[in-house]
Formats: sequence, C-alpha cells, structure tokens
Amino acid sequence: MSPTACVILIGNEILSGRTQDKNLAWIAKELNEIGVRLIETRVIPDITDTIIETVNACRPNFTYIFTTGGIGPTHDDITSDAIAKAFDVKLERNKEAEAILQRHYGGEKLNAARLKMAYIPAGASLILNPVSAAPGFRIENVFVMAGVPSIMQAMFAEFRHELKGGAKMLSKTLSAYVTEGVIAERLSTIQDQCPAVEIGSYPFMRQHRLGTSLVARSTDAAALNAAHHKIKDLLLTLTQDVVEEDWAN
Repeated sequence: MSPTACVILIGNEILSGRTQDKNLAWIAKELNEIGVRLIETRVIPDITDTIIETVNACRPNFTYIFTTGGIGPTHDDITSDAIAKAFDVKLERNKEAEAILQRHYGGEKLNAARLKMAYIPAGASLILNPVSAAPGFRIENVFVMAGVPSIMQAMFAEFRHELKGGAKMLSKTLSAYVTEGVIAERLSTIQDQCPAVEIGSYPFMRQHRLGTSLVARSTDAAALNAAHHKIKDLLLTLTQDVVEEDWAN
C-alpha cells in the first residue's frame, strides 16, 4: 500500500469564494511525484473547534496530514492554537522561531502581532519559510503551512525529502466526442476486467460538442497499458477522432 495523505484547507475566505484555492492541485501533483496517494481533502472555516475535530478525525487515518492557512499575525489566524489543542499540548513561544523573526524584522518592527507567529505547539519542529520568514511546523504526522501559495510551496520544499513514498501513480487519458451514455455499459465491463486500474469518466463540451475524457490510473504499468488499450479499442469502434495524452497524476 502506498502512503496516504489528506489535505485540510483552512480559511473562511476559501469557503466564501473570495479566494480561489491554488494549493490543492499543486500539493496533489507533488505528492504523486513522491508516491504518496492523496485520498481526501477538506475545506473548513477558521473555527477552533472545527479545526480540532477535523485534524483529530483525520490524523489516525492517513500517513500524512497537510494543512494550509491560518498561521499569520492577525486575530483570525487561529490554526496554531487549534493544532496545539488538538494534540493537547501548550502553545508556547518557540525560541528558534522568535530568533528567525528577530533576524527578519529587527527589534523595532517585531511587534506583538508578528511575534504571535513565534508561538508554536510544544514538541513541534519548525518548517522553515525562506519567503517571508515566519515558520510553519510539524507535529507528529501533521504538517502546518501558510495559505499563500508561494510561501506554502517554499515550506513544502523544506520537508519534501522527509516524506516516504511508494509506487508512483501513472495515468493515461483518452478523449473523444462520444457521450457517457453510449460507452457506460462497455466501460463498466472494462473496469471489471481491470481491477488494478481506476477508470474515471469525465464529460466535457468543446465547440458546442459533447465529449468524454476517460482517465485510467494505476501504479502497475502493465495493468494500466492493458486497460488503456481496451478503452482505446472501445472508442475506436465509435469514432476515429480519439485524442491520446499521457499524464503522471
């Protein structure tokens, strides 16, 4: 079994639609390269009890938990405190984090709001932030990162080498101007014949024409190729206009 992951996106701004999340797709691609299966994601508000409940519900069930958002200097940045409560540890001023902020801001600019970012759950290790200094942290299998995409990506790069992966998920995609209703029964038969492969069907409309993209995914290259050829043969019985793409996610 490949290691598994859950991403928890924290922020009222995501739920309100004000901010369009860009972190999930990036994290998913990175994890796939490592060989970690992203199984689930949750989007939750800036509410302490919700963060606690979500983290504690997820962390026993996945190899890794990644959270984004809520570790800044303002009153609504409550993730660090909530994570400390989830693990039943104190939120304390971390000397290493404080020193990092001192070097970055200097004595005069390191006000109380910015100093808030030096408070880390007891026992957690820091995730360095080469972009804006204020660190994230890791506690057991939970990695807590900023919500700003550029900062989150820089943080992820700091610990990427520590993640233990398994077999990489491979993917092949075929697209054609055929509708799902026409292929559904025969596609189901192919899925039954290829249990080691996940087959997904995704309808689209282009130039006012309905079509379907069929995505086969597996960690077994031979099984993937076999399913891919079956799907291609199915589509070619209906149209010669079949577009083939290879993806690694």
